[in-house]
Amino acid sequence: MNGLMRSCVRALGAALLALFAGAAAAALPADVVSALAFGDGDERAQAIGKLVAGGDAAALPLLQALIDGDVQTVGEDRVLIVKGDAATDAVTGAAVSPLPASRDDVVVNNRLRRTLGTAIAAFKLASPDRAVRLAAAKELQNSADEDALPAIVAAAAKEQDAEVKGLLVQTQASIQLASTDRATRLAAVRVLAGSDSGATKTLLAGIVQKKDGKFVESDEEIRAEAQRSLAAVEGRLAKGDIAARVFSGISLGTILLLAALGLAITYGLMGVINMAHGELIMVGAYATYVVQNLFRQHLPGAFDWYLLFAVPVAFAVSGATGVLLERAVIRHLYGRPLETLLATWGLSLILIQAMRTVFGAQNVQVENPAWMSGGVEIMTNVVLPYSRIVIVAFAGGVLLAVSLLLTRTRLGLFVRAVTQNRGMASALGVRTPKVDMMAFGLGSGIAGLAGCALSQIGNVGPDLGQSYIVDSFMVVVLGGVGQLAGTVYAALGLGIANKFLEAWQGAVLAKIAVLVFIIVFIQKRPQGLFALKGRTVEA
Repeated sequence: MNGLMRSCVRALGAALLALFAGAAAAALPADVVSALAFGDGDERAQAIGKLVAGGDAAALPLLQALIDGDVQTVGEDRVLIVKGDAATDAVTGAAVSPLPASRDDVVVNNRLRRTLGTAIAAFKLASPDRAVRLAAAKELQNSADEDALPAIVAAAAKEQDAEVKGLLVQTQASIQLASTDRATRLAAVRVLAGSDSGATKTLLAGIVQKKDGKFVESDEEIRAEAQRSLAAVEGRLAKGDIAARVFSGISLGTILLLAALGLAITYGLMGVINMAHGELIMVGAYATYVVQNLFRQHLPGAFDWYLLFAVPVAFAVSGATGVLLERAVIRHLYGRPLETLLATWGLSLILIQAMRTVFGAQNVQVENPAWMSGGVEIMTNVVLPYSRIVIVAFAGGVLLAVSLLLTRTRLGLFVRAVTQNRGMASALGVRTPKVDMMAFGLGSGIAGLAGCALSQIGNVGPDLGQSYIVDSFMVVVLGGVGQLAGTVYAALGLGIANKFLEAWQGAVLAKIAVLVFIIVFIQKRPQGLFALKGRTVEA
């Protein structure tokens, strides 16, 4: 008996569900659906506008199916939504089986596709998920038209989230600029003063401009209000542009810092002009590439964490390569700067050719982990990529570790002693050749960390290091040879200056201007920003 009752309840529930589903589907007017499938461009656009104005969520699957190419017609009056072997009637929602043999696809052109995208975004404003509503509001901000206005007004009235509501209000105002009612247009212009969108700037600029010697907008009060709103928007955009350039400069500066930090140690300690330093950066980048491939092949489930293993591997491989170069070649050339320069240049060519032989001449791609994809949008025109944020934090961590190593460890004490007065340090029992080897290995390992970081923002190739060797030497010389603080200030200063100069005169002239500045600066202050202190220097 209980089993029979449960069966009856299930049957009744199924019947009610089918009844409600049929009622919801039937809410789509047959003439609107027919115009959407069989009409010309204007008729189809009007049909989409009617569906959006109606606000019936049952229209969303039909609109999405149109974009996906899943809508087909049978004869001259029947419209189906077909997915694989299953089909439903677009008007009634009833399943269609078997599929009619003769069916025609409904073709959607680019204009209609944009209209459909706007309509779908308008429907998504009713989603309970804030992220979905925010994405829809951002899409509507750039593509909404008058047909979507009722849905936007209704959504803005119900919206509780301040960010989403602000976007909707500004989108509403953008559409209302075309209104025939003067008060509506004036209110819309005032609302747009709070926007930080470039599209809003274009709209407001169109109101205050002249055409054929006459203002486009004849109403003087609206023009004056539009001018004030335009100034507010331009000021906000300018601040965003400055913020973006400062962040880009800091990002470039941290890259230069990582590239130059190891060179500052080796050059400051031993006076070695290591032209192979850029290739040690390249070795670290290729080490990261190898670790990525190993994780992809053997630990695909843990791929997003490969970078945590790539960092120590890049440091170890580049450090070991540096120690090998120092023991085999460089140790025999101390005190002979010209020979050292030529020898390290030759070593750089050997390393480049070795990488070409092993990995090929073409660039290879190192993929970002999922947690480094995307970015933080602080303004409409300012997005801070997670990859760059992580690299800035990583550079700060490396700088802190190097600082602690040089100031709080026995090796750091020896390095500082040899840097300031090699003869006195040797007389006191410091094994300077061993300190040279370990310092060179440390500097080379830091170069490998720079390569690991660079692999996350660009492709890896045999010539990767060539792009940074000159900039690295400029940072070291400008900051002061052997001075950690000077390297930091020089790297960040050059990075920020370079980005502002690029916006002013372009990348090539910016590089030239920076180089000329450094030449003039070194002529006036040969010791760099921070002078090295010690008995050797004072003598």
